[in-house]
Amino acid sequence: NTVADLANATNYALAQCSFPTHPTGSYYKFVGNGINRLFYRALPENARTETNIKHIRDLFVPYYNIHNTDESVPYPGITTLLEHLQESGILIAIASNKYQQATENLIKHFFPQIQFAAILGQREGVPIKPDPTIINDILKVTGIKHDNTLYIGDSGVDMQTALNANVKSIGVTWGFRTKEELMAHDAKWIAHTANDIITIIETYTE
Repeated sequence: NTVADLANATNYALAQCSFPTHPTGSYYKFVGNGINRLFYRALPENARTETNIKHIRDLFVPYYNIHNTDESVPYPGITTLLEHLQESGILIAIASNKYQQATENLIKHFFPQIQFAAILGQREGVPIKPDPTIINDILKVTGIKHDNTLYIGDSGVDMQTALNANVKSIGVTWGFRTKEELMAHDAKWIAHTANDIITIIETYTE
């Protein structure tokens, strides 16, 4: 759960430019499509220009790189889930719209014991989710077929990414969006707890 640190860093950048800031709760609707889109949504409507977005980004990135673990925490049960999957011989990868450096820093900080097959975030010149490129890049690295892949996410963007990549999806209800949004974007399964993911995977692989 990274929303508090994303909110704090964005509010810092906004304040530096004398733009209004937002309560943390507002950021649940701002995030999910990469940081440029985050800044677009956070800026006042009459200030949503490429120049302002770039200025906010230039202030946000160095601040967030230092403060991205101040309030962020793994969701309940996630560390145990990842350890279980690793012990079971299931390859695990990260596909994020968070920029690459921050994605790597967060994963290495919170899950140093997990050997991820790939850790991919937003990269220069690569379209962000729901474009399926990030999933296809991971499958190229791992050699895993689409039919043997499950994509887990907490938003309609994630579910659409899975559809676009032709892989099955698990929508989780403890993240940034609602169960209704997940279902509206054709989540194959819905998980309410980390243990639900284990049950789904065991059923899927039988």
